[in-house]
Amino acid sequence: MENPMQYGENSSIREECLMPFSEWTPPNTNEIRSAMKMASLTGSAFANMVGVKNSRTVRRWTGGEVEIPYAAWAILCYQAGFGVIWKV
Repeated sequence: MENPMQYGENSSIREECLMPFSEWTPPNTNEIRSAMKMASLTGSAFANMVGVKNSRTVRRWTGGEVEIPYAAWAILCYQAGFGVIWKV
């Protein structure tokens, strides 16, 4: 999208990443890291919050090895202050 939502100097989240699942575009690694920073979450804290085994899973998301699941992204967005993105 042409107009990303800006949060601070070094972070932006595209609008299409903040949509209900049917319209969702997965975030890139920088967007995941930015949202974690906005939510003040470490990899371990984020892993515990979304119920994944350990922070290695989060590192795989932030490293681009594996796409972040929508449910984990939606929780992260909520914690980062974007509100409830899963509702139409």
